[in-house]
Amino acid sequence: MIALLLAGSVAFVLSVFGTPFLIRILRARGIGQTIRDDGPFTHPHAQKAGTPTMGGVIIVVSAVVGYLIAHIRTEQIKFARTGVTLLLLVIGLAAVGFIDDYLGVRKGRNLGLRKRGKSSGLLLVGTGFALLALHWVDTSTHLSFTRLLDIELGTWLWLVWAVLIVTGTSNAVNITDGMDGLAAGAATLVFAAFVVIAFWQFRHPETYGFAPGQAGPALDLAVVAAAMMGACAGFLWWNAAPARLFMGDTGSLAVGGAMAGLALLTNTNLLLPILGGLFVVETVSVIAQVVAFRGFKRRVLRMAPIHHHYEVAGWHEFTVIVRFWLFAGLCVALGLGLFYADFIRIPGAID
Repeated sequence: MIALLLAGSVAFVLSVFGTPFLIRILRARGIGQTIRDDGPFTHPHAQKAGTPTMGGVIIVVSAVVGYLIAHIRTEQIKFARTGVTLLLLVIGLAAVGFIDDYLGVRKGRNLGLRKRGKSSGLLLVGTGFALLALHWVDTSTHLSFTRLLDIELGTWLWLVWAVLIVTGTSNAVNITDGMDGLAAGAATLVFAAFVVIAFWQFRHPETYGFAPGQAGPALDLAVVAAAMMGACAGFLWWNAAPARLFMGDTGSLAVGGAMAGLALLTNTNLLLPILGGLFVVETVSVIAQVVAFRGFKRRVLRMAPIHHHYEVAGWHEFTVIVRFWLFAGLCVALGLGLFYADFIRIPGAID
């Protein structure tokens, strides 16, 4: 428990107090967000052009430092392959996002990597993570919800599934990151849920497929989740409306990848769409808009993603953000409720 508190608090403090320095550096180099305005409606955030981006750098750095400090200052917890693999995934996706952000700023328009280049980067990092999870971490290849199920995917099918989860979740957070603090606030709640889930697995190893005394990998995942939670919460201090800094693709891809990695390594990947229900709704809204317009020349929303639909409809930005946070919180509560309900049905789980 001390390691979790240390990881979260160090990441939070570093993110809160390190962000102003990053803002100064980015402003000095003229690294600001550009806004595309190619839709049928005037973009609600056009006035935010020039706000520094690439803020995801501080999220990743804070999380990594928080993770390291928790291990250095806490003798009872040791580095595990699960935590290291997850952090490599986060850093790899942050690198892809950083290149995308940098090219977008350099070109002076909100277009960084081409779709093919960005997709290739995500697939490369996702495949690397999946291979490490399979051959270094020895992750189960069962399709899972809250515990292992009897659906064995096999090595190759699980690898494909893992890559899809990583790329899909990363893009979902990227889509949601369109309002000040929306993605960071929702992500903080999801990471808090994974702290509970991973720590619960650590405390009940036999129930979740660990041999007695071998649940250290689950604890290390809880430490990473706590570090990501603290880093996102600290970043939210400066990203809340009106934002002083945007996380950019550097942050959104890394945050989404961390969620996907936690779900895969804790064997709760089918629970992820519930915990991250807000990100699912945001993604589905974009898909529905594209399908409706290309297939039927009609729009189901005034503007996609759905948070812009409500803003164009007249809702104040802060109203949209808070109500979407509430929805995200309800999704997290439902996911944790299902996780616990499944646990208490296990024979002998509760004496």
